[in-house]
Amino acid sequence: MTFSAAMSSRVHASLAGHLLRADGQEDVCLATYAPSTGSARTSAVISEVLLPQPGERAVHGNASFTGDYFVRAASHAAARGQGVVALHSHPGGVGWQFLSGTDHDTERSYTHLIHELTGLPLTGMTLAGDSSWSCRRWDLSGNPEHGESVRVVGDRFIVTWNDQLRPVPRIGSAQVRTVSAWGETAQANLARIRVLVVGVGSVGLDVALRLAATGIVHVGVMDFDSMEVINLDRMIGPALADVRLARSKVEVAARLMAKAATAEHPDITVHDLSICEPTGLAAALDYDIVISCVDRPWARGVLNTVAFADLVPVIDGGIGIDTFDNGEMRNAVWRSHTLVPDQPCLVCNRQLNASDIQTDKLGLFDDPEYLRRASIDTTPRRQNVAALAASVSASVLVQFVSLTIAPGGIGLPGPLRYALSTHTLEHLDIALNPNCAFEAATSAGDGRIPLTGAHPAAQKARDERHARQARPAVRLRRRLSALGVWLTDR
Repeated sequence: MTFSAAMSSRVHASLAGHLLRADGQEDVCLATYAPSTGSARTSAVISEVLLPQPGERAVHGNASFTGDYFVRAASHAAARGQGVVALHSHPGGVGWQFLSGTDHDTERSYTHLIHELTGLPLTGMTLAGDSSWSCRRWDLSGNPEHGESVRVVGDRFIVTWNDQLRPVPRIGSAQVRTVSAWGETAQANLARIRVLVVGVGSVGLDVALRLAATGIVHVGVMDFDSMEVINLDRMIGPALADVRLARSKVEVAARLMAKAATAEHPDITVHDLSICEPTGLAAALDYDIVISCVDRPWARGVLNTVAFADLVPVIDGGIGIDTFDNGEMRNAVWRSHTLVPDQPCLVCNRQLNASDIQTDKLGLFDDPEYLRRASIDTTPRRQNVAALAASVSASVLVQFVSLTIAPGGIGLPGPLRYALSTHTLEHLDIALNPNCAFEAATSAGDGRIPLTGAHPAAQKARDERHARQARPAVRLRRRLSALGVWLTDR
């Protein structure tokens, strides 16, 4: 398991205001964290800052804690099922900081106490003078494991990288025009961000391809569905052969992304999963940013929890097309928004009805009898147009660039809505809801609202696809197709 740390921009501002003193001296403080456990990465999500009370720390050029301060913080954290973070500043430091001998001995001396009181490892963090963070966690043998990154999440996504664990990817000739748009430093940060696209239909596939072409090394795709004929008029790249060979959407996406990728060593990962399954959620927590291209309430509810509880920004977008009774188009409206602390969640955005999450989880939206008794319109609403899907993916990518690159120093634009018939772009001013359960669970980590579970529809789709792939004729054709690709590549 790799290790990382994350905090909201509000927590960062509070810590920086205390640790970076006007007199230039080092300072210390403690905080609590909630673990956020993925399949291959654990994150310490900083939840609460516990500033020192009089007599709990000394500032004398260097700074030091008292034992009473640690006991107070550990008791506070244990009561909430959380761990303790020990933080100190290096005012003259730049970039990722490693431990001095004094820092090492100080943190190490409290390792067993903190684990005994909280049951979780002590996390140490350092804030450099240029606002760069570093992190480590201590095992019971008294050895620190340095993290790979620290993420600060708000209207901008700012990451400090441990270059030893996540070295800067080499910029190749295929990225010259991309780099000229925002510079080598921005590209070095962007290329190391792990991005997951959940749902690789018309919008998701386009987004995934463009992320790979931008030079991002680690791009993952998650979808449990199979290619069907009805997908072909809105997904650019797949062919009828993909349907006949019983290919999954993620298999097709990975093939196309590999051809589009400009990174020197692209790492394209496929997840034949539903985000609603525990394994799907765990896989998503290994990523830094998630792009949501799903349309079912249950999946969107799970992603809504991840954005706030685990501080993994979720960029969501979709399109709705209205038609007249005669079949002609009335209007098309597409929206995009990024879910981060201090921005409204999907429920507050009125893009998700919280009551629909459980209904969808129970499979009732696929039950004709339930729909009839509930007087829910069962007429399929499958309107989509490839040309308009490109507008949705563009709007989602605009949110991504605003979050990560922040052109002109300006971050997220907030929720956007575009109406095609009137050609109107609206910046939606949606107030935060102080009673929102999703936003109240910010930085809860593994204490997030529990929504995952068995997903019969996903398992059925996988089983049916595997059965088709096992047919002798399909199996032979898949092997011949793979051989043809291999020969072509060589």
